[in-house]
Amino acid sequence: MQTKKIELLETYLSLYIDHFTVLDNLDKEDAPYVVLDVRNAPPQIKKDQIKGAVPMPAKDLASRLDELDRTKKYIVYDWTAGTTLGKTALLILLSNGFEAFELACALEGWKGMNHPIELL
Repeated sequence: MQTKKIELLETYLSLYIDHFTVLDNLDKEDAPYVVLDVRNAPPQIKKDQIKGAVPMPAKDLASRLDELDRTKKYIVYDWTAGTTLGKTALLILLSNGFEAFELACALEGWKGMNHPIELL
């Protein structure tokens, strides 16, 4: 039973990417990562996003996969870590052969750490 718990946790943690990896690649022109804002809300509701993020609502993601570069690694984020849009987007990307991760602690954690955001 202990081995199964460890395997489950390893799998769970492999779905996430930490803030520092994102920050290290944020301003690199040749960064392997692309940050996707998958929140299903218009800009006037969102008001801000992670600096450089590409808005691509989870509800539209499956129909917009052809817009994505398959050589990149995608980082998706939602409002908070407890919501499911990031997980839904991650499932869509992984199921379609993309390398992807969910941002640990979502936008709420990013802003809580005073990491770079931009107004919409």
